[in-house]
Amino acid sequence: MDIIIRPEHPADIPAIHEVNHLAFCQAEEAVLVDNLRNSDAFIPALSLVAVLDDKIVGHILFTKIKINDAPGNAHDSLALAPMAVRPEFQNQGIGGQLIRYGLKQAKALGHASVIVLGYEHYYPKFGFSPAEKWNIRAPFETPSTAFMGIELQENALKNVSGTVEYAKAFEGA
Repeated sequence: MDIIIRPEHPADIPAIHEVNHLAFCQAEEAVLVDNLRNSDAFIPALSLVAVLDDKIVGHILFTKIKINDAPGNAHDSLALAPMAVRPEFQNQGIGGQLIRYGLKQAKALGHASVIVLGYEHYYPKFGFSPAEKWNIRAPFETPSTAFMGIELQENALKNVSGTVEYAKAFEGA
């Protein structure tokens, strides 16, 4: 399979919406992507599509977040959410290609870390560890094994702890 991964183009928006809707069997994730695209958290270079034979078959989005510590310091990070692959193309490694490419691009753009809420048996193979390792917490109740982080730069989270603050767009999805 010759998958091309690239940043989204404006003409891709309907296909991205469809991929997210189909992958999650609901409209919420597709609406979330649309809302994030229209927020200050959006990074155009980190809204990536997987293209096969001129058809968008996958999408991944990394957006700006803050990790707020007890003294009131805000540390910059990224959220990986959502990541979607059309159902007929799932379990073929496309999601993994999107994650690896996205992490590489995020690092190249100077970002230091990424936080994800996801499957505890999937994301660790890309280097994610439970965020509690750095005393980083979700702003909501979730199993600690599903809330993970990765350092894109060595020791990027060494002196970071606190609660993640997602973009307001996450609240409206």
